[in-house]
Order: sequence, then structure tokens, then C-alpha cells
Amino acid sequence: MPSPEIQEIIALFEQRKANRPASPPPIEELRANFLPGGKRYDMPDDVRVSEVSAAGVPSHWVDAPGVRTDRVLVYVHGGGFTLGSLASHGDLASRLGRAAGLRVLFPEYRMVPEHVYPAALEDVRAVWRWLREDQGLPASSIALAGDSAGGNLITALLLELRDAGADLPAAAVLLSPLLDLTGSGASMTERDGQDAIFTPAMLRGVFAGYLAGADPLSPSASPIFGDPTALPPLLIQVGTAELILSDSERFADSARSAGVEVTLNVGEGLPHVYQTMRDTPEAAAATDEIAAFLHKHLA
Repeated sequence: MPSPEIQEIIALFEQRKANRPASPPPIEELRANFLPGGKRYDMPDDVRVSEVSAAGVPSHWVDAPGVRTDRVLVYVHGGGFTLGSLASHGDLASRLGRAAGLRVLFPEYRMVPEHVYPAALEDVRAVWRWLREDQGLPASSIALAGDSAGGNLITALLLELRDAGADLPAAAVLLSPLLDLTGSGASMTERDGQDAIFTPAMLRGVFAGYLAGADPLSPSASPIFGDPTALPPLLIQVGTAELILSDSERFADSARSAGVEVTLNVGEGLPHVYQTMRDTPEAAAATDEIAAFLHKHLA
């Protein structure tokens, strides 16, 4: 049973979903008001944020007090490939960095509708190469994390790196990852009406907007259709109240069958990317689990 704090946020999302206008507001307004955790969580005052151009991709270093600078967590935000920024996800990124004792690199990748597939993936790939080549960081000193669309992008990057025979990051954390842009998972039907944020039609619109006619069966678009053999250790957190629950379940099963170390944590009754909901026990427990996982693999 979700905590009272989470239930309050779920009720807020359900109210917003019921009152959603037929015609969406301008994209600038949507981006300015995007609150994935239900309300705005400002960056803590003791966290230092500095801008950097990572191979031309606008990015931010996010440093909580005392974090190691020789280990980096790359956090790739979600938002349906359309929304999201440091303003919406910086608090979560800083919490993960603080808990794990790691410096965080937060890229502001190109988004839809201005830039469709594969622009976002190209930016994430460029950031990885910048860390490895320009900053001289070994792959074993880097971990990746991403929520929703960000989980799609980092998983697609992992498959690319593995296919190229390149060194892989030490580990990856996927939060409610969006891995199947065909929408073929059973939960798209079975969980219809249980998701406080999305409807199947909304998600299909997200998929179509990002793909812009590209093949949704390509692993670089839908990593669920890629071969996960030899990927690094994975931690996947997802809630049962999600239309895309099956994405995580199927990918975890496939990766385990391929010999990958996978931890799948399915939270009963929890909504999409509940980790952003800072003042809840579920988000605190998720943060602790992520920190322990990163400590283990970035030691």
C-alpha cells in the first residue's frame, strides 16, 4: 500500500489527468510548468551547480558537499523526450549524487518537437565520449542513471557501446524506463485506468512524436528489442501503477537470461518515477537502494 504522502500526490495527478485540456498549452508553457514529482523541489542550497559544454551539449555539474570528483554519475532526465531540465529533475539528481557520494553530470539534451529521434541519443552519446576522451575518465568510474525517456536513452547507449566493443560504464540505474515504443507490453492494456498520469493514447502520441516515422523496432529507439548480453549490472525501479510496467519486467527477464546482473524492484501501487517525490518514504527508500547499488559497483 502506498504511503499517505504518495497517495496525496497520486490524487493530485489523477485530478490533473481528469482536467487535462483537449488542446495542450504551448510547449514553452508545458516545459516551464513541468513538475514530475507533483510539485517543485528546488535544488538544495549546499549543492554547487556549474555549467559546462560537454562536446557541445549544454550540461551541468551537480556537486553535493564532499562528493568524489573521480567518479561520475551521468543523470539523463525523462519527460517524454519533450519536457524536462535541471529545474524539474535537478533535485533528484542531486539527491542521488549526495547519497552515493558521486559528482553528477546532467546533460540538457535536444528535445521534441524541435529535434526528433535520434537527436537526443546523439547528445547522450556525445556526453559519454566527452567524459571518456576529453575528461579522461575510465568507463569503470562512470555510472548511468535515467528515468522514463532518460532510461530509454541510456539503455540505447549501453547497447551501442556493447555492439561497438567499447568499454561499458560500471553500472546503470533505470527508473520507470520507457523501453518499448511500439507499446506492445501487456501492462499497456492491463494497467489502463490504474496509471494516474498516462493513458495509452497519450503514450502513443509520445512515441510518434519522438520517432517521427523512424522504425520503433530498432533497438536504438526501443531497447527492449535489443540483445542485452554483456551489459553492466542494472538496477531497475518501477511501480505497479504504470502502463509501462511491462517494459521493465520484460527487459529484466531478458537481461537475466543473458547473464546480466539485474535487480528489479517493483513498488506495489507506486506511480511513474515516484523517486522524484522527495518528501515520501518510497522516494527515500529508492534513493538508499540506488546509493548502495552505486557504492557496490563504483568502489
